[in-house]
Amino acid sequence: MTIEHEPGCWTTLDTEYLFNKPWLTMRQDTVQLTNGRVIDDYYIWEYPPWINVLAITKTGEIVLIRQYRHGIGSVFYELPAGVHDKAGESVLESAQRELLEETGFGGGSWTPLMELSANPALQNNITYSFLAVGVELISRQKLDATEEISVHFVTLDELRAIVLDGRMMQALHAAPILKYLLTKAG
Repeated sequence: MTIEHEPGCWTTLDTEYLFNKPWLTMRQDTVQLTNGRVIDDYYIWEYPPWINVLAITKTGEIVLIRQYRHGIGSVFYELPAGVHDKAGESVLESAQRELLEETGFGGGSWTPLMELSANPALQNNITYSFLAVGVELISRQKLDATEEISVHFVTLDELRAIVLDGRMMQALHAAPILKYLLTKAG
């Protein structure tokens, strides 16, 4: 039973870009709600799609990384991840490239795990999470100049503890891990 009417999509009446840099783009939209109300100053952060990989080696270890995150000023565990920003590259190819660059691991069998939004009210991008099973070391890391990443191998029980103990703060990384753990339990 629905008490209120179902919400519908808003209509964008106008868009103005307030800031437009490669890693920081913000726009102000004027939108009209389905009830006719107009909001003159609705702000959206634009980002390219993000990807992350829950990678499991041929021996059953999970490949995690650790790196410093300046926004919260600490080092935490994360999934290998990155930005889908190369023209002509699919999100799967982007995920495979990021895993290889950050960890040196590749190959295996790849399947989509889930799609998420960091904040659908204020951000326009989607994070694509993949499960890669049977990966193996095929090269050395090829890090960007701004990356300092260590690679770690953990068991399923250690992975569960890392997420539950708060040693992984990135919600877009914890969610696909929790989904994987829940599907393994069921």
